[in-house]
Amino acid sequence: MGANNEFQKIDLNDYIQTGEGGTALAYTHKNGKSLAKLYNPDFDANTIKNEFWASRTAFELGISTPEPFRLITDGKRFGGEYELIEGKRSFSRIISQEPERLEEISLEFARMARELHATKADTSRLKSYKQMITQFYSEKDFVPEDYRKRILKFLDKVPDTETCLHGDLQIGNAITDGKRTLWIDLGGFGYGAPEWDLALMWNLAHMPDADKLDFLFHLPSETMKTHWNIFFTAYLGTNDKQQIEEATRRLPLFAAAKIPYMFEIAFHKNVPEEFFALLTQMLDQSDTGKE
Repeated sequence: MGANNEFQKIDLNDYIQTGEGGTALAYTHKNGKSLAKLYNPDFDANTIKNEFWASRTAFELGISTPEPFRLITDGKRFGGEYELIEGKRSFSRIISQEPERLEEISLEFARMARELHATKADTSRLKSYKQMITQFYSEKDFVPEDYRKRILKFLDKVPDTETCLHGDLQIGNAITDGKRTLWIDLGGFGYGAPEWDLALMWNLAHMPDADKLDFLFHLPSETMKTHWNIFFTAYLGTNDKQQIEEATRRLPLFAAAKIPYMFEIAFHKNVPEEFFALLTQMLDQSDTGKE
């Protein structure tokens, strides 16, 4: 099915709400063949377009993901319609329902991430995370000046690797129908250093807000930490503690740079003060940007 750049009006009477996230609601078409994702009313329409086309590019480049069909609106909200994968469950849902499969699912997620990060990006069609985040800190005033300067200094040293990135790499965005595994929510698909993906996942696995973690993944914090440890060891392909520690040590810097950028895209406002204190602590521990 082709896609164009205009939002097409849908009748919600043809759909049944089947999911809820932090920024959008999901609706399954009564024909059982497509899934509509409508973002909250205050979500920027151009951002939705950009995310839809990023997902479409990923699909056309051969990334295993449901096909993005079209841009849609119900008259108040905007979003996209995608191929429905029957009988699918997210990796986070599987772990919550079958905790004995934690290691199996974590290892499979590591395999998927390694495969994705081994894929060379088409830089003529995708955006660079380093460039996008550098532009954000150069043009926006969503963070204090000292924080901004320190992040920009860090970004100067980050390589602009031509590696495909998911943009929101976590077990809620990997699904399976029992026959194949697929990525979903590829609106942030781009390219750059793999740490941009890994840092966000590291941060989610160590999120201090247990209630938020349960809402997002249906999992307790200890399970998420165990998942991370299994995943990261398999992703790196080593059990060497020193190598794992060195690789982990780089991630808080990428998280501190990326989270304010993602927060502005999703919610169009500053990171909450109590959470921002944790981001600042990440920088302080690294001494990044200090004179």
